[in-house]
Amino acid sequence: MKLINFLRNESLSRHTSWKVGGPADVFFIPDNRQDLSQFLSQNKGNSVTWLGNGTNVLVRDGGIRGVVISTKKSINKITMAAENSCRAEVGASCMDLALFAEKNEMGPAAFFSGIPGSIGGALTMNAGSFGHETWEFVESVEVIDEVGIIHHLDPKEFKFSYRSVEFPFPLWFVSCLMKFPESETTTKSELKAMRDQRIKTQPLTEDTCGSVFKNPKPDHAGDLIERAGLKGYKIGGCSISTKHANFIVNEGGATSADIEELIKHVQNIVKAKFDVDLETEVRIIGE
Repeated sequence: MKLINFLRNESLSRHTSWKVGGPADVFFIPDNRQDLSQFLSQNKGNSVTWLGNGTNVLVRDGGIRGVVISTKKSINKITMAAENSCRAEVGASCMDLALFAEKNEMGPAAFFSGIPGSIGGALTMNAGSFGHETWEFVESVEVIDEVGIIHHLDPKEFKFSYRSVEFPFPLWFVSCLMKFPESETTTKSELKAMRDQRIKTQPLTEDTCGSVFKNPKPDHAGDLIERAGLKGYKIGGCSISTKHANFIVNEGGATSADIEELIKHVQNIVKAKFDVDLETEVRIIGE
């Protein structure tokens, strides 16, 4: 195993968009599917956590025991599969997919530009933006199980809903085949319009994880938080964004504990004022 692919006590603050998080016992970057499969087959029962772009995740300050597998720098290609369809590997970013769709005249995929994470993360949580969700366009998925065996599954074997996916057995995604309608394409003007809208309404230049809370229909989490008077509210080195209240910003020096405390504070205040239980969209993991 090459040393660069296999690190011990690697600080996960280097690999998360919030720039917080303690160490991983083992941090592994597979070169390819074969490398990944071999590693899992020899893992000997250590717990496994997958990390893509490091968005939509809060790693606690104590870090993660066992193995963290990162696909950000590998298993990240997008290729044409047939007309109006492509295969996207989990390490590719959602923005990569939006740009690929525009280049190859497929769509509607511009909405992927509004998802800050990787394809793997988008599949895991059925991520969405601008009125579309990831699993709308999934034809099949390539997954790997706990002992390194690869399977090809139909979407019918999963249960998915708003920001939620239930798996048929313990697995991790490797790639997906996506098929888009013949009648639609992704255009540069769409991508630009969505980019401009996000720049106007979201703190894209600051250290955040993306949206922190799911929208409790028919409300929007950001609106409830703003109406509760929490914009700009600060704990430690983090605060509620003054640009969009469903974002928490690491202003510099924040700890995971600061962010988690702020999340709980928001939930308590919104519950007290509006009797609404805000559920986190961000995954909180580690010790």
